[in-house]
Amino acid sequence: MKIATKTNPRYSALVATLKDASRTNDAGVWREIAKRLEAPSRNHAEVNLNKISRYAREGETVIVPGKVLGSGVLSSGVSVAALNFSESAIDKIKNANGTCMTIEDLVKSNPEGKSVRILR
Repeated sequence: MKIATKTNPRYSALVATLKDASRTNDAGVWREIAKRLEAPSRNHAEVNLNKISRYAREGETVIVPGKVLGSGVLSSGVSVAALNFSESAIDKIKNANGTCMTIEDLVKSNPEGKSVRILR
């Protein structure tokens, strides 16, 4: 049986970056995100804005190991890091005074992984 590997070079590089950041900064959050991204893409998270609004507080950083979808209303300004965003999700996050970023950007700005909430 052939072992499936990721064909998207961005995912392979991101997983390697996350594992390296986990080792060098002793941050288990990056190891957990790398483990979730190594799974098949059908198992990646798809999180709607209403779930982010329900679990995240004002000014908090949320990471989604998958895609953020625009269903729902975001009432507070939160920083959201994910693999992908829908166009409506980007608009709604920015209108709520939040920020959208890639997981790569979050690892660069917060290598220790402090105060990050994982949603799936």
